[in-house]
Amino acid sequence: MSDLKDKLENAKDKVIGKTKEALGKSTGSEETELEGKLQSKKADLKEKYNDIKDKIAGKINDKLDKNEKEEDKGN
Repeated sequence: MSDLKDKLENAKDKVIGKTKEALGKSTGSEETELEGKLQSKKADLKEKYNDIKDKIAGKINDKLDKNEKEEDKGN
């Protein structure tokens, strides 16, 4: 459930970030534009972090499963 929550949070941050960026550009507010860019980049980084975390967890689980099968064969 946490994974879905993270994905929704990241999607929300991207949309809000892009909206702030566009609003900043259209109003000439460099501060708002920068806030939007940063919020969008933050969501991208969190997404990459979650992807890496999932890959590592998958590799660890695969290794543990392999070890467990080898132990079962030995018994």
